[in-house]
Amino acid sequence: MTDDRDEVLASLLGERTVDIVTTGRRSGQPRTTEIWTTIIDGRVYICGTPNAGRKGATRTPRDWMANLVAHPAFVLRLKRAAQADLTASAQPVTDPAHRRDLLTRPSAEYYRSAIDLDTAVAYSPIVEVTFTGPWSWLNDEVAGQAADRN
Repeated sequence: MTDDRDEVLASLLGERTVDIVTTGRRSGQPRTTEIWTTIIDGRVYICGTPNAGRKGATRTPRDWMANLVAHPAFVLRLKRAAQADLTASAQPVTDPAHRRDLLTRPSAEYYRSAIDLDTAVAYSPIVEVTFTGPWSWLNDEVAGQAADRN
């Protein structure tokens, strides 16, 4: 595991595929899920599609989302160029206008191609990530990278 700030920031900004380690809402045990991050306006989000692999399935919460609602503290694990376990907290994005805005951004195109936009807005699990503890510096760095691009 690295603690090199430049490597960690570059990996977070450049690689979407990460693992999240949540606490099981019922079991209390660690649960690892491979997922994508999306950076929009200097904020890190985790988005998903509702039951993406099961056509016609009832729209129920994804396990990782239910775990984060019950236990917002989690670990975002970088596992490619840089390897690091970043402590973080998740805040569900529930406002429909904010959800629609996020899901219409270019970096969220995958979600719109997997299901229609209205279904995605209504049912997609979305959380905003805030880094905590020794990794809290990432919040300002990611925001600064967005400002540099504007």
